[in-house]
Amino acid sequence: MIQVEHLTKEFGATRAVDDISFDVGRGEIIGLLGPNGSGKTTIMRILTGFFPPTAGQARVAGIDVSKQGLELRQQIGYLPESTALYPDMRVEAFLRFCAEVRGLPRARSRARVAAVLHDCGLGEVRGRLIGKLSKGYRQRVGLAQALLHEPAVLILDEPTVGLDPRQIIEIRSLIAGLRGRTTVLLSTHILPEVSTTCDRVVIIDRGHMVAEDTAAALSRKLEGSERILVTVEGPAASVCAAVRAVAGVERVELNNGAGEGATSLVAYSRVADASVRRAIAAEVVGHGWGLIEVRPLPLTLEDLFVRLVTEEGTPETP
Repeated sequence: MIQVEHLTKEFGATRAVDDISFDVGRGEIIGLLGPNGSGKTTIMRILTGFFPPTAGQARVAGIDVSKQGLELRQQIGYLPESTALYPDMRVEAFLRFCAEVRGLPRARSRARVAAVLHDCGLGEVRGRLIGKLSKGYRQRVGLAQALLHEPAVLILDEPTVGLDPRQIIEIRSLIAGLRGRTTVLLSTHILPEVSTTCDRVVIIDRGHMVAEDTAAALSRKLEGSERILVTVEGPAASVCAAVRAVAGVERVELNNGAGEGATSLVAYSRVADASVRRAIAAEVVGHGWGLIEVRPLPLTLEDLFVRLVTEEGTPETP
């Protein structure tokens, strides 16, 4: 349903998107994952026809996004990061207005408004002013308007940004419920978003695609690696330097909450056995510091993300 081939977008001397290619199949939910400024929103604006690519090609439901703008808008639903809503309109009236703008026939309009009010959990606030709703409910209204015309493809830009934990869970559940019914491409910089919601993940950093696979397959790439929690009675800078010098340790990160006079850090190792942990313990004891604990921690998709986006640069250390 979405084909992106060698997509590039330049803004003057800045290349925001650099030769990116990926496909999204019918009914899939795909996560476009990357830090802020990585190029996610630029890709989405190209896919929704807001501006053309500098090079390459993108198709949505078989439509060339740079040449068939009107046909494209009939096939997609779009929820931008900052949703444009009318605060002085009531929820149901706003959705009826959106359906009219979309050109839906009256009978279909009534049916679709009722359907999205139900699907997006808006029944109890259908008569309330949008401006009086919580951010979570406003996000639901934005999602409802994007689904009104039953689009073949739904494009969501940071759909849970600014929501509280309960609202995030609700929006993720709504998106997951679309699986198989609508093709969904969502962008996010929040790792749990893709691991709990998406079928596949496309990881982007500084305009480049650095990985593409399922969340489970990407996590398996961490096998043979290890995170090690180290807590020591000793000065932070010296402890970090000593642990960083141990063979097999890639980088270290300070960890909060060690207590007064203690240093807690996480060491990252490509070797998933006890040898590196023993070497860290020996190094700490050799410096005369008190060793409180050395133990392995479970690896997460976040660890893979950090590794991928720092692979070509200098590993980040305190």
